[in-house]
Amino acid sequence: MSIVELRQYTLRPGARETLIELFERAFVTGQQSAGIGVGGRFRDLDDPDRFVWLRTFPDMRHRRHALEAFYTGPVWRKHRAEANATMTDSDDVLLLRGPGFTTEPGAREVAATVCHPSDAASFDAYAARHLSPGHALHRTEHAENDYPLLPVRSGEDVRVWFGPAEPPPWPVRRLRLEPVTGGPAPRSGRSVRT
Repeated sequence: MSIVELRQYTLRPGARETLIELFERAFVTGQQSAGIGVGGRFRDLDDPDRFVWLRTFPDMRHRRHALEAFYTGPVWRKHRAEANATMTDSDDVLLLRGPGFTTEPGAREVAATVCHPSDAASFDAYAARHLSPGHALHRTEHAENDYPLLPVRSGEDVRVWFGPAEPPPWPVRRLRLEPVTGGPAPRSGRSVRT
């Protein structure tokens, strides 16, 4: 299992496509060059000013070193002002342990669930009945954030998975996400569930 960041950015009105274009042009390869795995990138279908994405690291030590390399490196230095100008909040970040997630080619909509179970044993029983390996189940990583320049949410114990499943009996936040494929947003603004 990898260390995974699920990052949800709140953007200035109308700035999402600007950030996505910059992200796809510069930040995917820039992060990969620093040793960061860049996973799924999504438009939130219920919030036109939200961009959701995942990145992975082999372990916490690699995370710290890779983040230091990227955020002190030439790609971030060159583009940070432009990226930061699109955002009002980039601190909604869950630090997780799991397999990471990228969408299948051609997928038009992905469901993600962030669940706050009451206890681990009850959740494990739910997961055994309702989740398969294809759901890419992630759990909170409780290690201390050793790169404090980038905050993560703490004090929470969550489970995150992708794809449809029987609703759990605990509080959840469901995300309807459209995968970013490197091209422009669809004109209709609507997606078809696959």
